[in-house]
Amino acid sequence: MMNWPINTVDGVGEKLKEQLEEIGIKTVQDLLFYFPNRYENYEIKPLSELIHDEKVTIEGQVIGDPIVTYYGRKKSRLVLRIQVEHAIVKGVMFNRPFAKKQLEPGDIVTLTGKWDQHRLQITVEQYKKGKAKTDQPIQPVYYVKQPIKSFQLKKIIKKALAQYEGQIDELLPSTYLTSYKLLTRVKALQEIHFPTSFQALKQAKRRFIYEELLLFQLKMQLLRKNNRERTQGNSQLFDLALVNQFIDKLPFQLTKAQNRSLQEILQDMRSPYRMNRLLQGDVGSGKTAVAAISLYASVIAGKQGAIMVPTEILAEQHMLSLQALFGEDVSIALLTGSVKGKKRKEILAMVEKKSINIIVGTHALIQEDVHFANLGTVIVDEQHRFGVNQRKALRDKGIDPDVLFMTATPIPRTLAITSFGDMDVSQIDEMPVGRKPVETYWVKDNMLTRVLQFIQKEVEQGFQAYVICPLIEESDKLDIQNAVDLYQQLQEAYSSYQIDVGLLHGRLHNDEKEEVMQQFASNQVQVLVSTTVVEVGVNVPNATVMVIYDAERFGLSQLHQLRGRVGRGNAQSYCILIADPKGDVGKERMKIMTETTNGFELAEQDLQLRGPGDFFGKKQSGLPEFKVADIVQDYRALETARNDAQSIVYNQLLTKDTNYQVLNKYLKQTFNDGEVTFD
Repeated sequence: MMNWPINTVDGVGEKLKEQLEEIGIKTVQDLLFYFPNRYENYEIKPLSELIHDEKVTIEGQVIGDPIVTYYGRKKSRLVLRIQVEHAIVKGVMFNRPFAKKQLEPGDIVTLTGKWDQHRLQITVEQYKKGKAKTDQPIQPVYYVKQPIKSFQLKKIIKKALAQYEGQIDELLPSTYLTSYKLLTRVKALQEIHFPTSFQALKQAKRRFIYEELLLFQLKMQLLRKNNRERTQGNSQLFDLALVNQFIDKLPFQLTKAQNRSLQEILQDMRSPYRMNRLLQGDVGSGKTAVAAISLYASVIAGKQGAIMVPTEILAEQHMLSLQALFGEDVSIALLTGSVKGKKRKEILAMVEKKSINIIVGTHALIQEDVHFANLGTVIVDEQHRFGVNQRKALRDKGIDPDVLFMTATPIPRTLAITSFGDMDVSQIDEMPVGRKPVETYWVKDNMLTRVLQFIQKEVEQGFQAYVICPLIEESDKLDIQNAVDLYQQLQEAYSSYQIDVGLLHGRLHNDEKEEVMQQFASNQVQVLVSTTVVEVGVNVPNATVMVIYDAERFGLSQLHQLRGRVGRGNAQSYCILIADPKGDVGKERMKIMTETTNGFELAEQDLQLRGPGDFFGKKQSGLPEFKVADIVQDYRALETARNDAQSIVYNQLLTKDTNYQVLNKYLKQTFNDGEVTFD
């Protein structure tokens, strides 16, 4: 696969080899796929086709002597006039007085720079005497380190292409090359390095976008297939009639989306392969009900179930919810860090003897002394709050138990395909009937008094409110509201109204956090001032108001998560965004938040505004880095590549294709010296 050392290319000696290796070019493959980071356009167009404020190249004849004026210390401005077609164009150069001696009346010159349509003026970045090159008007520019020059790298790439052209393997199956009208790999490499036209460059990029995405999706699908088939699974053979009887007894009717997701999960549980599924659904969409039915199916199959959540209060809330749904039919226990001593030993003994069917807990579930008799299903709620090792530790408590991850953070489709491509994904994308959408308003700081009066009115009717701000304490760097100051202000504002104000932030000890949340959950505290630690894992149906200070500092998905803390009861709820964004993106966020309560729509728009790295946070995004592809802009190509990868891996549609062996060989080299293959 072109893994020859870089010094096999003509003209690359030992010194140049070392310099190339410093920028990551060690083989011929590395060299040919070291793509330009941008292109300079030296195409000569008629003046009528030039676009204002864009970089252009023009060619004309110098009229009169250039004029140089000096200003400041060692600063100069040179102006020359050139005739282009039937017009006189002014060229302006800064700090290049020496050009006056080089450019004389009658000279033909080529100027490249920023075009001012209104003044018929070009601010010159580059100039040269003589006519423009017409053989290759689009010039690639590469990222290089001294002493290597961009033109030098271009020269080496040209030699390598000529030398190894006949040995460049075609990876894409001919079926797809034909149906998608893609350039061959050789032709695409030539055009991406030495484009003959913008249309040819576009087609070269289109080919490599698809290639990158297909290869990535093939890896993901192969991992998924091999992980699935490598594990024995536990084939949970439950009586479907009993599961349906349980569903019929529920005090609510499942939505179509809940039913669809549930059927996908139950099918996984009955299969001989281990379930590895992500269940994503908006706040309040009914994921817990689907999880409860899945756990019930595991129990009637003679297995045990476990559900792990990030906080003790959420564990307690899940425990109460499950007890209300199951009644006396299923034995449930709670295991958190607060459960200690004799009580903990009793619970552990009952779990090991299978006297307990379902255990709900925090990270306490993954301690070494927790042993299950027959663990069938593991559910991890708010999965992104746990590390990979924590999730694995719970999975390893059973012999290949089925695993369901849940998240209330709606993930855009493209990120779900990319980040969770090795998992099956179920999506609950509709809300239960009768749930009132949260009314959302955007106000400026000058409305603060009215906002506080509104909170007071809601509290007097027996309801509660959250007030969220970004920082814990005052910061010199950022002029934004902070939780400690705000807490003190609200205490003072409500001191004569018998309204108790609480404070919650990340620097409190876990026990202190739990205590504050318990006080809020039991309505001992009516107004809770908090940082974003309440974003996940709190269910207080009595809370009807969510006020978010400096809302422009949050992404859409985070704002939506915070908004999801209210609207959990039967009363109408409200979200008030206090923000004064200076930029267009911040204003657009506020506008979008007031227009929709659909988390999946918001997630897609957030991705467009922020980009994939910022959506997850660059450090933990785990997103692949593509050379050409962009998962936001190229989402159609991503979905096509995913579907094609599934066809190749699961249906083996291309076994007779002439390029199939090459693709298989490439994947074998990529995966553990050939352990993974779709033969």
